[in-house]
Amino acid sequence: MHRQDFTPESRDRRNPVPVASGARVPEPADRESGVRIAFLSIDAVRVVDSPRLNGEDRRHTEALAGIGTELPPIIVHRATMRVIDGVHRLSAARLRGDERIKAVLFDGTEQEAYVLSVKANVAHGLPLSATERTRAAERIVAMHPDWSDRAIAASSGLGARTVGSIRRRRAASGADRAGAGSRVGRGGRVRPVDSTTGRLKAVDYLQGRPGASLREIARHAGVSPSTARDVRDRLHRGESPIPVTRRPRPGSDSPPLRSLVQGLASDPSLRFSESGRDLLRWLITHAVQDGEWKGLVDAIPAHSTQVLARIARHCSREWREFADTLERDAA
Repeated sequence: MHRQDFTPESRDRRNPVPVASGARVPEPADRESGVRIAFLSIDAVRVVDSPRLNGEDRRHTEALAGIGTELPPIIVHRATMRVIDGVHRLSAARLRGDERIKAVLFDGTEQEAYVLSVKANVAHGLPLSATERTRAAERIVAMHPDWSDRAIAASSGLGARTVGSIRRRRAASGADRAGAGSRVGRGGRVRPVDSTTGRLKAVDYLQGRPGASLREIARHAGVSPSTARDVRDRLHRGESPIPVTRRPRPGSDSPPLRSLVQGLASDPSLRFSESGRDLLRWLITHAVQDGEWKGLVDAIPAHSTQVLARIARHCSREWREFADTLERDAA
């Protein structure tokens, strides 16, 4: 790693190293903004891992070099000294023969630095092309599969629907795990992708507290207030608290696993008894959707494959014995 070279003006006992914290684009550095400025040696800064697919635009660099006024500081990842935002400003400084450049240092992981780089290059300067934004969104989806479509869209400059299409393509190719448990929205709130477990918890809570408020139910069950309202209304109408969103395809003899589980969840003898709800929660936790395991194979290290194969076969035998026992009891 290159040595960080600061001028005496950038040092301060209270804040010895300028830092721009958080996954957002720092404001222009000046006295009013409160952001501290570092004067870095140009040779100490690295240009790698840029979201730009075609590299530097020479005409843009020359245009910046010809500007008489001072350019805004670049943003640099402190841990790696990689340019997060300002590659063209750095090249312009080199073209002018400058030895140092103003910079704001960012503290965070390399993944956070990449997201900030994309967000910064979408917000100002020479905008990323549609292809570059799409590639960047694909990478962010891979890095943060738990982020919501809207959160990734806000960082990549795409629409939420486009991000959703990228996510579905990755899931179909087996690149991502199917059925991630939850996603983080733009406001930082965690929402479950499949709210079945939360809906069952809401049912459980309502059985003992029928007069509970929607916010109280939502907080206890880990669902949104609108989901809590839907569960309560369904119970009042005598319906299953879990809506059937996936039905068997015409001509199919084998209904999707989710439909089978949802069918069990609509059985009053299960959803209105403590033991029945325990069974449903256990089933949802242990059931494996069709092909769900395919996205996991490539992530398994070679030295662990045999151990995981033994675990899978053991679980398979237990499930088979469970099925045999149920079929004997039903005979």
